[in-house]
Amino acid sequence: MNIAVLTAGGIGSRTHQDLPKQFLTVENKPIIIYTLEAFQQHPSIDEIYVSCLEGWSAVLEAYAKQFNITKLKRIITGGATGQESIYNGLKAIKEDNEETKDIVVVIHDGNRPMLPQDVITDNLVKQKLFGSAVTVIPTTEVVFVSKDGVESNAALNREELWRTQTPHSYRFDELWTVHNQAIKDGVTNMAASCSLMQKYGYTTYFSKGSEKNIKITTVEDIEIFKALLSAKNDEWIKK
Repeated sequence: MNIAVLTAGGIGSRTHQDLPKQFLTVENKPIIIYTLEAFQQHPSIDEIYVSCLEGWSAVLEAYAKQFNITKLKRIITGGATGQESIYNGLKAIKEDNEETKDIVVVIHDGNRPMLPQDVITDNLVKQKLFGSAVTVIPTTEVVFVSKDGVESNAALNREELWRTQTPHSYRFDELWTVHNQAIKDGVTNMAASCSLMQKYGYTTYFSKGSEKNIKITTVEDIEIFKALLSAKNDEWIKK
């Protein structure tokens, strides 16, 4: 069984809006619903859990009913950090399933609404091949190393650099074990599952990402999202 866990616990301070970013409406639809629809539409996703910003669960539940997100299994209160929000989602899955050895967890940022279906597919295929999969795209820009943000004498080899996106897919039991070990060790603020898994000795295996799979954190990102939606609607554009 493949279960998606969406993290939607952020307050969206960098967008400087009155609403959390995941609940901002773009073309009459909240951003989080675009994300939910990507997993709702994918045939290999069985259930969806959402770690939601405290106080917004009822709003999300109402939106899910309005937009017919039938795979939504449970809404959980998110944590103070990304790591805690993921853990809360895993804990809910553990509570709902007596047997977890065949469960694959697909972790995704709730504010990545332009997730293509083929990115989900490739992530699940690579997870089945290697046991885990992290969505990545190649780095096309030159990356400088600088301690002060003013000057630099060193650049990294961009051919060896890969930018992570989500989803990240893991066997539930492995991810659950690592999260609990991290809590015991006092490791509490690693937002990305891939960083946490790598810290505890797991190799990171890549699946293909997309430049369209943007993470909305700023007002500029919302503008890009609107432009991508417009381009998506222009069916005459050749691919």
